[in-house]
Amino acid sequence: MSSDLIVRIIGLAVFSILGAYVGDGLSQYDPTRQLFFVVIFTLVGALMGLVLTPYITTRPIRALRALLGRIAAETLIAALIGLVVGLLTAALLAFPLSILPDPFGKVLPIVGVLLFAYFGVAVFVSRQNDIANILGGLTSRREDGMGGGTASLASRTILLDTSVIIDGRVSDIAKTGFLPGTLLIPRFVLNELQYIADSPDSLRRQRGRRGMEVLAELQKASAVVVRISDVDVEGVREVDDKLVILARQMKCPILTNDYNLNRIAELQGVTILNINELANAVKSVVLPGELMSINVIQEGFEVDIPEGG
Repeated sequence: MSSDLIVRIIGLAVFSILGAYVGDGLSQYDPTRQLFFVVIFTLVGALMGLVLTPYITTRPIRALRALLGRIAAETLIAALIGLVVGLLTAALLAFPLSILPDPFGKVLPIVGVLLFAYFGVAVFVSRQNDIANILGGLTSRREDGMGGGTASLASRTILLDTSVIIDGRVSDIAKTGFLPGTLLIPRFVLNELQYIADSPDSLRRQRGRRGMEVLAELQKASAVVVRISDVDVEGVREVDDKLVILARQMKCPILTNDYNLNRIAELQGVTILNINELANAVKSVVLPGELMSINVIQEGFEVDIPEGG
């Protein structure tokens, strides 16, 4: 039974009772039609409860959950700290303001609570990055003092994109131990991979199946921890957008080779581990005048280009 149906039934009962009370109260103007008023307003209340209850209960809650799901964790923490600081400041000023002559003594404490709560949230959210850096610095110092630098690296989480799984090189990199931590694959990435593997297009189907094989290799590798999570982001349909929001909430990097996702994530302050950039970084550096040995693996052929072509 869905939550909407449950609240509709509860709303039907509550509004029916309220409608009966309203009809009984209105019947005092015409006592001869008391039963008529009670029945009519009970039915009207039942209809209103059946229709309106989800819009004042479950729908706002879902919208609030979707909104909170799109907000980064550091933003929520900064807003909560700002709210507490603002309310404490308003509480300290409430007594001096309350001894002012009326109507200021009654109005200003309430206005002070609203203003200081708003300014506290606004100021702390605007400086959320500084707060996160301070808290992160304190945490890192404590870990360094306890010798936990290596442990923090080993406990970090890396989100995997669909494109990097299909690419396949992540399996070889993970086996070498250059990816410390847990490789986290959200369920929506796995669903997209399965959708590609079931595509009617043969090329896309091969890419999807290759991604499935890469995941199987990663799970068998002993040098890396692979975890598939059911965590999701409500209110967002695109996989790339979900990954960026999830990375911001978990404060973890995304492993990808998708250029568009790379740019979008960097604009939103999310750390990106790009395999293509890694491949370019580990290319051999050849100095001018240095001798190189080249193995010709296939004989070339010459193409005649017509004049004017």
